[in-house]
Order: sequence, then structure tokens, then C-alpha cells
Amino acid sequence: MQMTEKVRENILFDQGWRFKKGDMENGYYIDFHDSNWEILNLPHDWSIEGPFNKNNPSGRSGAFLPRGIGWYRKHFNISEEYRDKIVTIEFDGVYMNSDVWINGVHLGNRPYGYISFYYDLTPYLKIGNNVIAVRVDNSEEPNSRWYPGSGIYRHTWIVIT
Repeated sequence: MQMTEKVRENILFDQGWRFKKGDMENGYYIDFHDSNWEILNLPHDWSIEGPFNKNNPSGRSGAFLPRGIGWYRKHFNISEEYRDKIVTIEFDGVYMNSDVWINGVHLGNRPYGYISFYYDLTPYLKIGNNVIAVRVDNSEEPNSRWYPGSGIYRHTWIVIT
């Protein structure tokens, strides 16, 4: 028997994210104004951008670097060809305490930073424009015995089945 249809498609989802350090009220809203945010590609660590300061609460084990809260957002399109497919987003690593939304709907919270995780986007996707928002809270100090960084520090994937 010959299979001609792909059963699983993994799409690297690292390009063209928007980032803003600090907490944003309603940063998960679809129409939240993010056009002035920094555009970057993942993986990303905002702590390493500094500044180094011996008074940072992260201390020596955190390399005296700042931590805090940051937001990531990504706008993307879904075409008709994915209408009857299951679409998930996979995060290979986010440090730490992340909340994820799709089109304003909260998908969940992952309190730990050293584990991959995924969410099913299928029920909330629209044909056309969609928005993923990720709030990362690495403000609790200390939270690691070594430098952990802050942010979406590994790859992200869209998986279609």
C-alpha cells in the first residue's frame, strides 16, 4: 500500500515574533497594538541583553542579570487547506511560568521552564489572520541554581495532522 498524503507536518514557527519587556494589560487581545514592539526570531533570551548589575535580585547564580516579565506575540495566517486538520503549537522551552493565548482565548499555563509543551489550536483558529500571545513571568527570585535566561529560549513549531 502506498501513502501519498502527509500524516504529520512540522512547521518551524520561529520567525517574525514581536516582543516587549514588561507587563501589558490585555496583551492577549487580538487587536492589541503591538506594531511598535521589537521584531525578532526565536530562540530568544531577554535577560542576556542586560544590563549586568551586582544589585540585580538574580544574584551570582543568575549572572547578575535582570529577569522580570515579557510578552511575545505572533500574527499568522491559516489557509483553507487546513480547515479539516488538527493544528497544535509546540514550545520546546519557555523560561518560565508562561501563559499562552490564541485569538484572545487562554490555552493554559506552564509554570516550569525546563520542559516542552503543546496546545491544541484547532477549535480557536480562524481562516485568515490569527494571533498567538505568550506572557512569560520570570520575576520570582531566586528560582534557579544557575543562569536560566528569560523568554522563549527554544524553538516553536506548528504541527498539522
